[in-house]
Amino acid sequence: MNVIERTFFYLGDASRWQGSDGITARLLEHLGITFFAVACAAALVVPLGLWAGHRRSRSRRWAANLLTTLVGASRALPALGLLTLVALWLGISIVPSLVVLVIIAAAPLLSGVLEGLASVPEELVDAARAQGLTEWQILTRVEIPLGLQLMLGGLRSALVQVIATATIVAYVSGGTLGRYLFDGLAVRDYPRMLVATLLVALLAFVVDALMGLVQRWLTPAGLSINRRKA
Repeated sequence: MNVIERTFFYLGDASRWQGSDGITARLLEHLGITFFAVACAAALVVPLGLWAGHRRSRSRRWAANLLTTLVGASRALPALGLLTLVALWLGISIVPSLVVLVIIAAAPLLSGVLEGLASVPEELVDAARAQGLTEWQILTRVEIPLGLQLMLGGLRSALVQVIATATIVAYVSGGTLGRYLFDGLAVRDYPRMLVATLLVALLAFVVDALMGLVQRWLTPAGLSINRRKA
């Protein structure tokens, strides 16, 4: 059998999906560390992005510009090289991998928040302020709902990027679908490596499609439709 046939034979073998080293366990590990890393990144950068992106406060525009520059610079960092540096600093554990994945997720999340808030027309904010809304009310009732689609786009991008990069976890601390890549490379088991590649690609595609549906649903138009239906 060639590599492709052996790959599908590997996937079709029920025993490969069972146990602590099975495909199911590796998929759950991959998803678990992805969601955890994105959640940590969101907890760190979303409040910062909302503070800086509330651009009606002119004194904060420098902060938004600085964060945008940092976001662009962070996207140029090589994940594996960064992981090596962090692992040398913090030691071999799951922590260096999480640090790198949080950095990777932070860039699109922060970019989505800043772009979402920047997309809100100035006239709407001025009208809300003229009606006596506080800055917090303007942010939560006007800017966030109207910028939600771009913000969800940032979350969508963060999830896909972390799923694609989470294979590096196996480089220093085992786990995830990356285990098949590194173990397969060590013994030249190319079908096992191809299985990992296919599963990561499929996982990224499924999550991207689901987030696309969520992004379409949780928009001002979708929310207004839901209110009318209610």
